[in-house]
Amino acid sequence: MDTTKPQKKSLQVPPKRPHLTRLSSMTSTKDDVSDGGTDVVVVPHRYMLKRSQSFSSGFAASLGKARKEVGPMEIEDEAAVLPTSPESPGSPEMFGVTPEESAPATPITPITPLDGLPSADTFAFAFDIDGVLVRGGQAIPEAIEAMKMLNGENKYGVKVPYIFLTNGGGKTEAERCLDLSRQLDISISPAQFICGHSPMRELTEAYGTVLVVGGEGEKCRQVAEGYGFKDVITPGDIIKHDSATTPFRKLTAEELRCSKSGRDLSKVKIEAVFVFADSRDWAGDCQIMLDLAMSKGGYLGTLSETFDEGPPIFFSHSDMVWSAAHANVRLGMGALRRMLETLFRDVTKGKELDTIAFGKPQIPTFEFATRLLRQWRKDEHEIDAPPETVYFIGDTPESDIRGTNEFNKHSENDWFSVLVKTGVWQEGTEPAYKPRATVDNVLEAVRFGLDREFGEKGTKVPTKNIIEPLCLADAGEVPSEAIPTAALR
Repeated sequence: MDTTKPQKKSLQVPPKRPHLTRLSSMTSTKDDVSDGGTDVVVVPHRYMLKRSQSFSSGFAASLGKARKEVGPMEIEDEAAVLPTSPESPGSPEMFGVTPEESAPATPITPITPLDGLPSADTFAFAFDIDGVLVRGGQAIPEAIEAMKMLNGENKYGVKVPYIFLTNGGGKTEAERCLDLSRQLDISISPAQFICGHSPMRELTEAYGTVLVVGGEGEKCRQVAEGYGFKDVITPGDIIKHDSATTPFRKLTAEELRCSKSGRDLSKVKIEAVFVFADSRDWAGDCQIMLDLAMSKGGYLGTLSETFDEGPPIFFSHSDMVWSAAHANVRLGMGALRRMLETLFRDVTKGKELDTIAFGKPQIPTFEFATRLLRQWRKDEHEIDAPPETVYFIGDTPESDIRGTNEFNKHSENDWFSVLVKTGVWQEGTEPAYKPRATVDNVLEAVRFGLDREFGEKGTKVPTKNIIEPLCLADAGEVPSEAIPTAALR
């Protein structure tokens, strides 16, 4: 428990069922895996020298473009909306998108905040996604009810601001919002969403030609180009250029069609490697990244004598395993990272490969979440001040709880960690990083936060004249059933 700030007692709910363990490549030890552990590597200053002029403005512009492109998407197609792996600030107008364009193109009627209700101005929520709201591409049952509660269907009659913060990726933020909107029956904006590779857009000015790894088909190339990377190469491009690169991996007809060619890649300097999403071809991707790590200055086909001349390699997160539809946890990006580092050490006879990780529990990810949440509260809820408390709901002690607790030591407001039992944490074991509250599911987490604010802490329930907005000119008398039930309490 964080001892730097006064804390209320944690809520402990009796255990009900066992869950599985999630390891993080930042915290696993030699006993956890066959090879020794590596710690988080902070992005060296030299990698950040040529940053873009403004992260937030570039972020807004890119998301605005993405939202316009995704707007007409038909999400009735299951394959287009359900994520295959675990996988941004201001109003729609700020992105150059009208309110009509910003709404997800979905055949369902999404949950929306009840009109006229006041917004909680002293606290907010932030959610991990996999294992908290969604599992195996389907909403966890309590998640939909939790969203309803945040949008006003609660005994206090208030709406509560919230954002989403996930290590997952592989799609644009706008597409991920469409996925989550469908799964939770709710309208979600990219202005309240951060995924693992979102911070990578800060490096678009630092690197010219980059290798982007992971994800389905050409998706991650498209995301990277949308961020502003000017020359994006994929493993498919390299295999198409030289099929001997991966002796046992042959491109499909579709991959051959989509992969780019037309230049001699052996003469192209690859300045950085970005793993945007989980690899669909571990052997091939690892071989290509290893070739570059051992190369002379990022040129394919070369071999450094010192093995310290390769391009920097960035991972969007370091979760060793993640919670999917399978009964047991599945290997994640952190496992790929560990495998690459181990192979490099073995092949070079002892040289260490330093890779860089984004996502939770990295402090910059939480700093960006703070900026995004403040902007969302201002634009959507007309609250131009940071919340006093942010309840972060996660299922992973090694990333969600660790990151929240560490950030709380430095943040001006109180970040309150809540661990749920619907993910991969093994109930009955001591969490590697202790949450300030442990509950059964996300609905209980939301209920706990509301009751703590308006009950235990004695926060005053905000009020607002909700009748006047309903009495439109020339609309006649407003029937009582038109007034939100919560407002009549």
